[in-house]
Amino acid sequence: MGETDGTESRRARDELARDLACVAVTAGSTVAAVFAAGCALTWKGDGSPVTDADLAAERIICDRLSERFPEMPIVSEERIAAGDAPVIGSRFALVDPLDGTREFIAGRKEFTVNVAIVVRGRPVAGAIYAPMLERLWIGGASAYTCTVAPGAGLPDLAAMRRIKVRLPSPDHLAALVSRSHIDPHTETYLGRLPVSERRPMGSSLKFCVIAEGQADLYPRFGATREWDTAAGCAVLTAAGGSIVDPEGRPLRYGGVQSGFRHDGFVALGGLRFVPVAEGDPR
Repeated sequence: MGETDGTESRRARDELARDLACVAVTAGSTVAAVFAAGCALTWKGDGSPVTDADLAAERIICDRLSERFPEMPIVSEERIAAGDAPVIGSRFALVDPLDGTREFIAGRKEFTVNVAIVVRGRPVAGAIYAPMLERLWIGGASAYTCTVAPGAGLPDLAAMRRIKVRLPSPDHLAALVSRSHIDPHTETYLGRLPVSERRPMGSSLKFCVIAEGQADLYPRFGATREWDTAAGCAVLTAAGGSIVDPEGRPLRYGGVQSGFRHDGFVALGGLRFVPVAEGDPR
């Protein structure tokens, strides 16, 4: 894949994102079947839950990615949890086979399958699939969404709807917050902004809602892992938005030494980043 901004390269990035979408939708069909049938639940060493759906989806995604990109390292949530950390270079895949496991366990449909490719520290293509909502979002050079039922074929790019972030109202911002991971720093940060609407939501759907122009920001100042945000970053930036760290710098990916950890972020639509105030809880 070229690194220029020419038409051919932009088309290649969009097609790469669609390739990732095919992988995510295939895995999402299995996740949907497990959701309908019920599944076993276990707990990892860090206290987070894992289900049969996480493991089955990860196997499918990693197998399909290995077939499509045989030389590309794959960083995946459950593999890392099992101690299987690959050696990565400047280009690798980031996989969250079931983002929103707590929503899945609770019987809510706000969970997604996330796949992204990172080049030189930034996600250049990504796909987010919500199988129970039958919605798909992809981001390459541009961002798109479409309706796809589990097990259905994927439409061509020309049949998908292009999406863009919106220009925010200066006095009435809509903020999305995590249903499962709200923290005092996030509350303090939101309290300093003209937020007139707050919507709790699970999983990476929050990035997609901002990318579609239906909300303005999503701050989260607790620790996350790179696979939690990579696909969302690809979709949101392709739609004209951004994801920055608490200092306002674009998130970087490939942090092997940190365990692929980010210490908070703010996802933004057309809104300019508002710095974190000195003295805010961190």
